[in-house]
Amino acid sequence: MKQCLVVDDSSVIRKVARRILEDLQFQITEAEDGQQALDACRNSMPDAILLDWNMPVMDGLEFLTSLRREPGGEKPIVVFCTTENDVAHIARAIRAGANEYIMKPFDREIVEAKFQEVGLI
Repeated sequence: MKQCLVVDDSSVIRKVARRILEDLQFQITEAEDGQQALDACRNSMPDAILLDWNMPVMDGLEFLTSLRREPGGEKPIVVFCTTENDVAHIARAIRAGANEYIMKPFDREIVEAKFQEVGLI
């Protein structure tokens, strides 16, 4: 079973994402901010990461930049999931190593489509 780390400071978003991704046969771990996510990745590198941008302690972009420098950090497929929808934010995310981008609010169809596009399902 593939592993997905859901990183968001909102427990509601994490719960919704968990339900969707478990239905898509992913095993889920959660983190509330980028630092917790980085620690989780150092412990066990996931196959995929659903990543929020705006979080306390370490934001999504800082996390992604740090992740890609970690041993094995190039492997996870990273899908940003955020309210930041301008082209500049999307471009920054892609340059930092994001594989795909989802806008909030999201639903199962959107998550499933994006995860199919990047070859996770």
